[in-house]
Amino acid sequence: MEGTWRLLKRHGWSWQQPARRAIERDDGAVELWKKEVWPQVKARRRPAEPGLSSRTRPVSR
Repeated sequence: MEGTWRLLKRHGWSWQQPARRAIERDDGAVELWKKEVWPQVKARRRPAEPGLSSRTRPVSR
């Protein structure tokens, strides 16, 4: 993370944080999305396969 920050700083970027939330933000819609959509998105991750460090080379034993 520190390397990324140094690179951004070198190119004139700065760390910024919004002073306030967007006026258009709909907190109800955000909460609904978190409850209904996010669990489905999160569940799609494939479990890691043990012992495989490369998908292009067969496992060496």
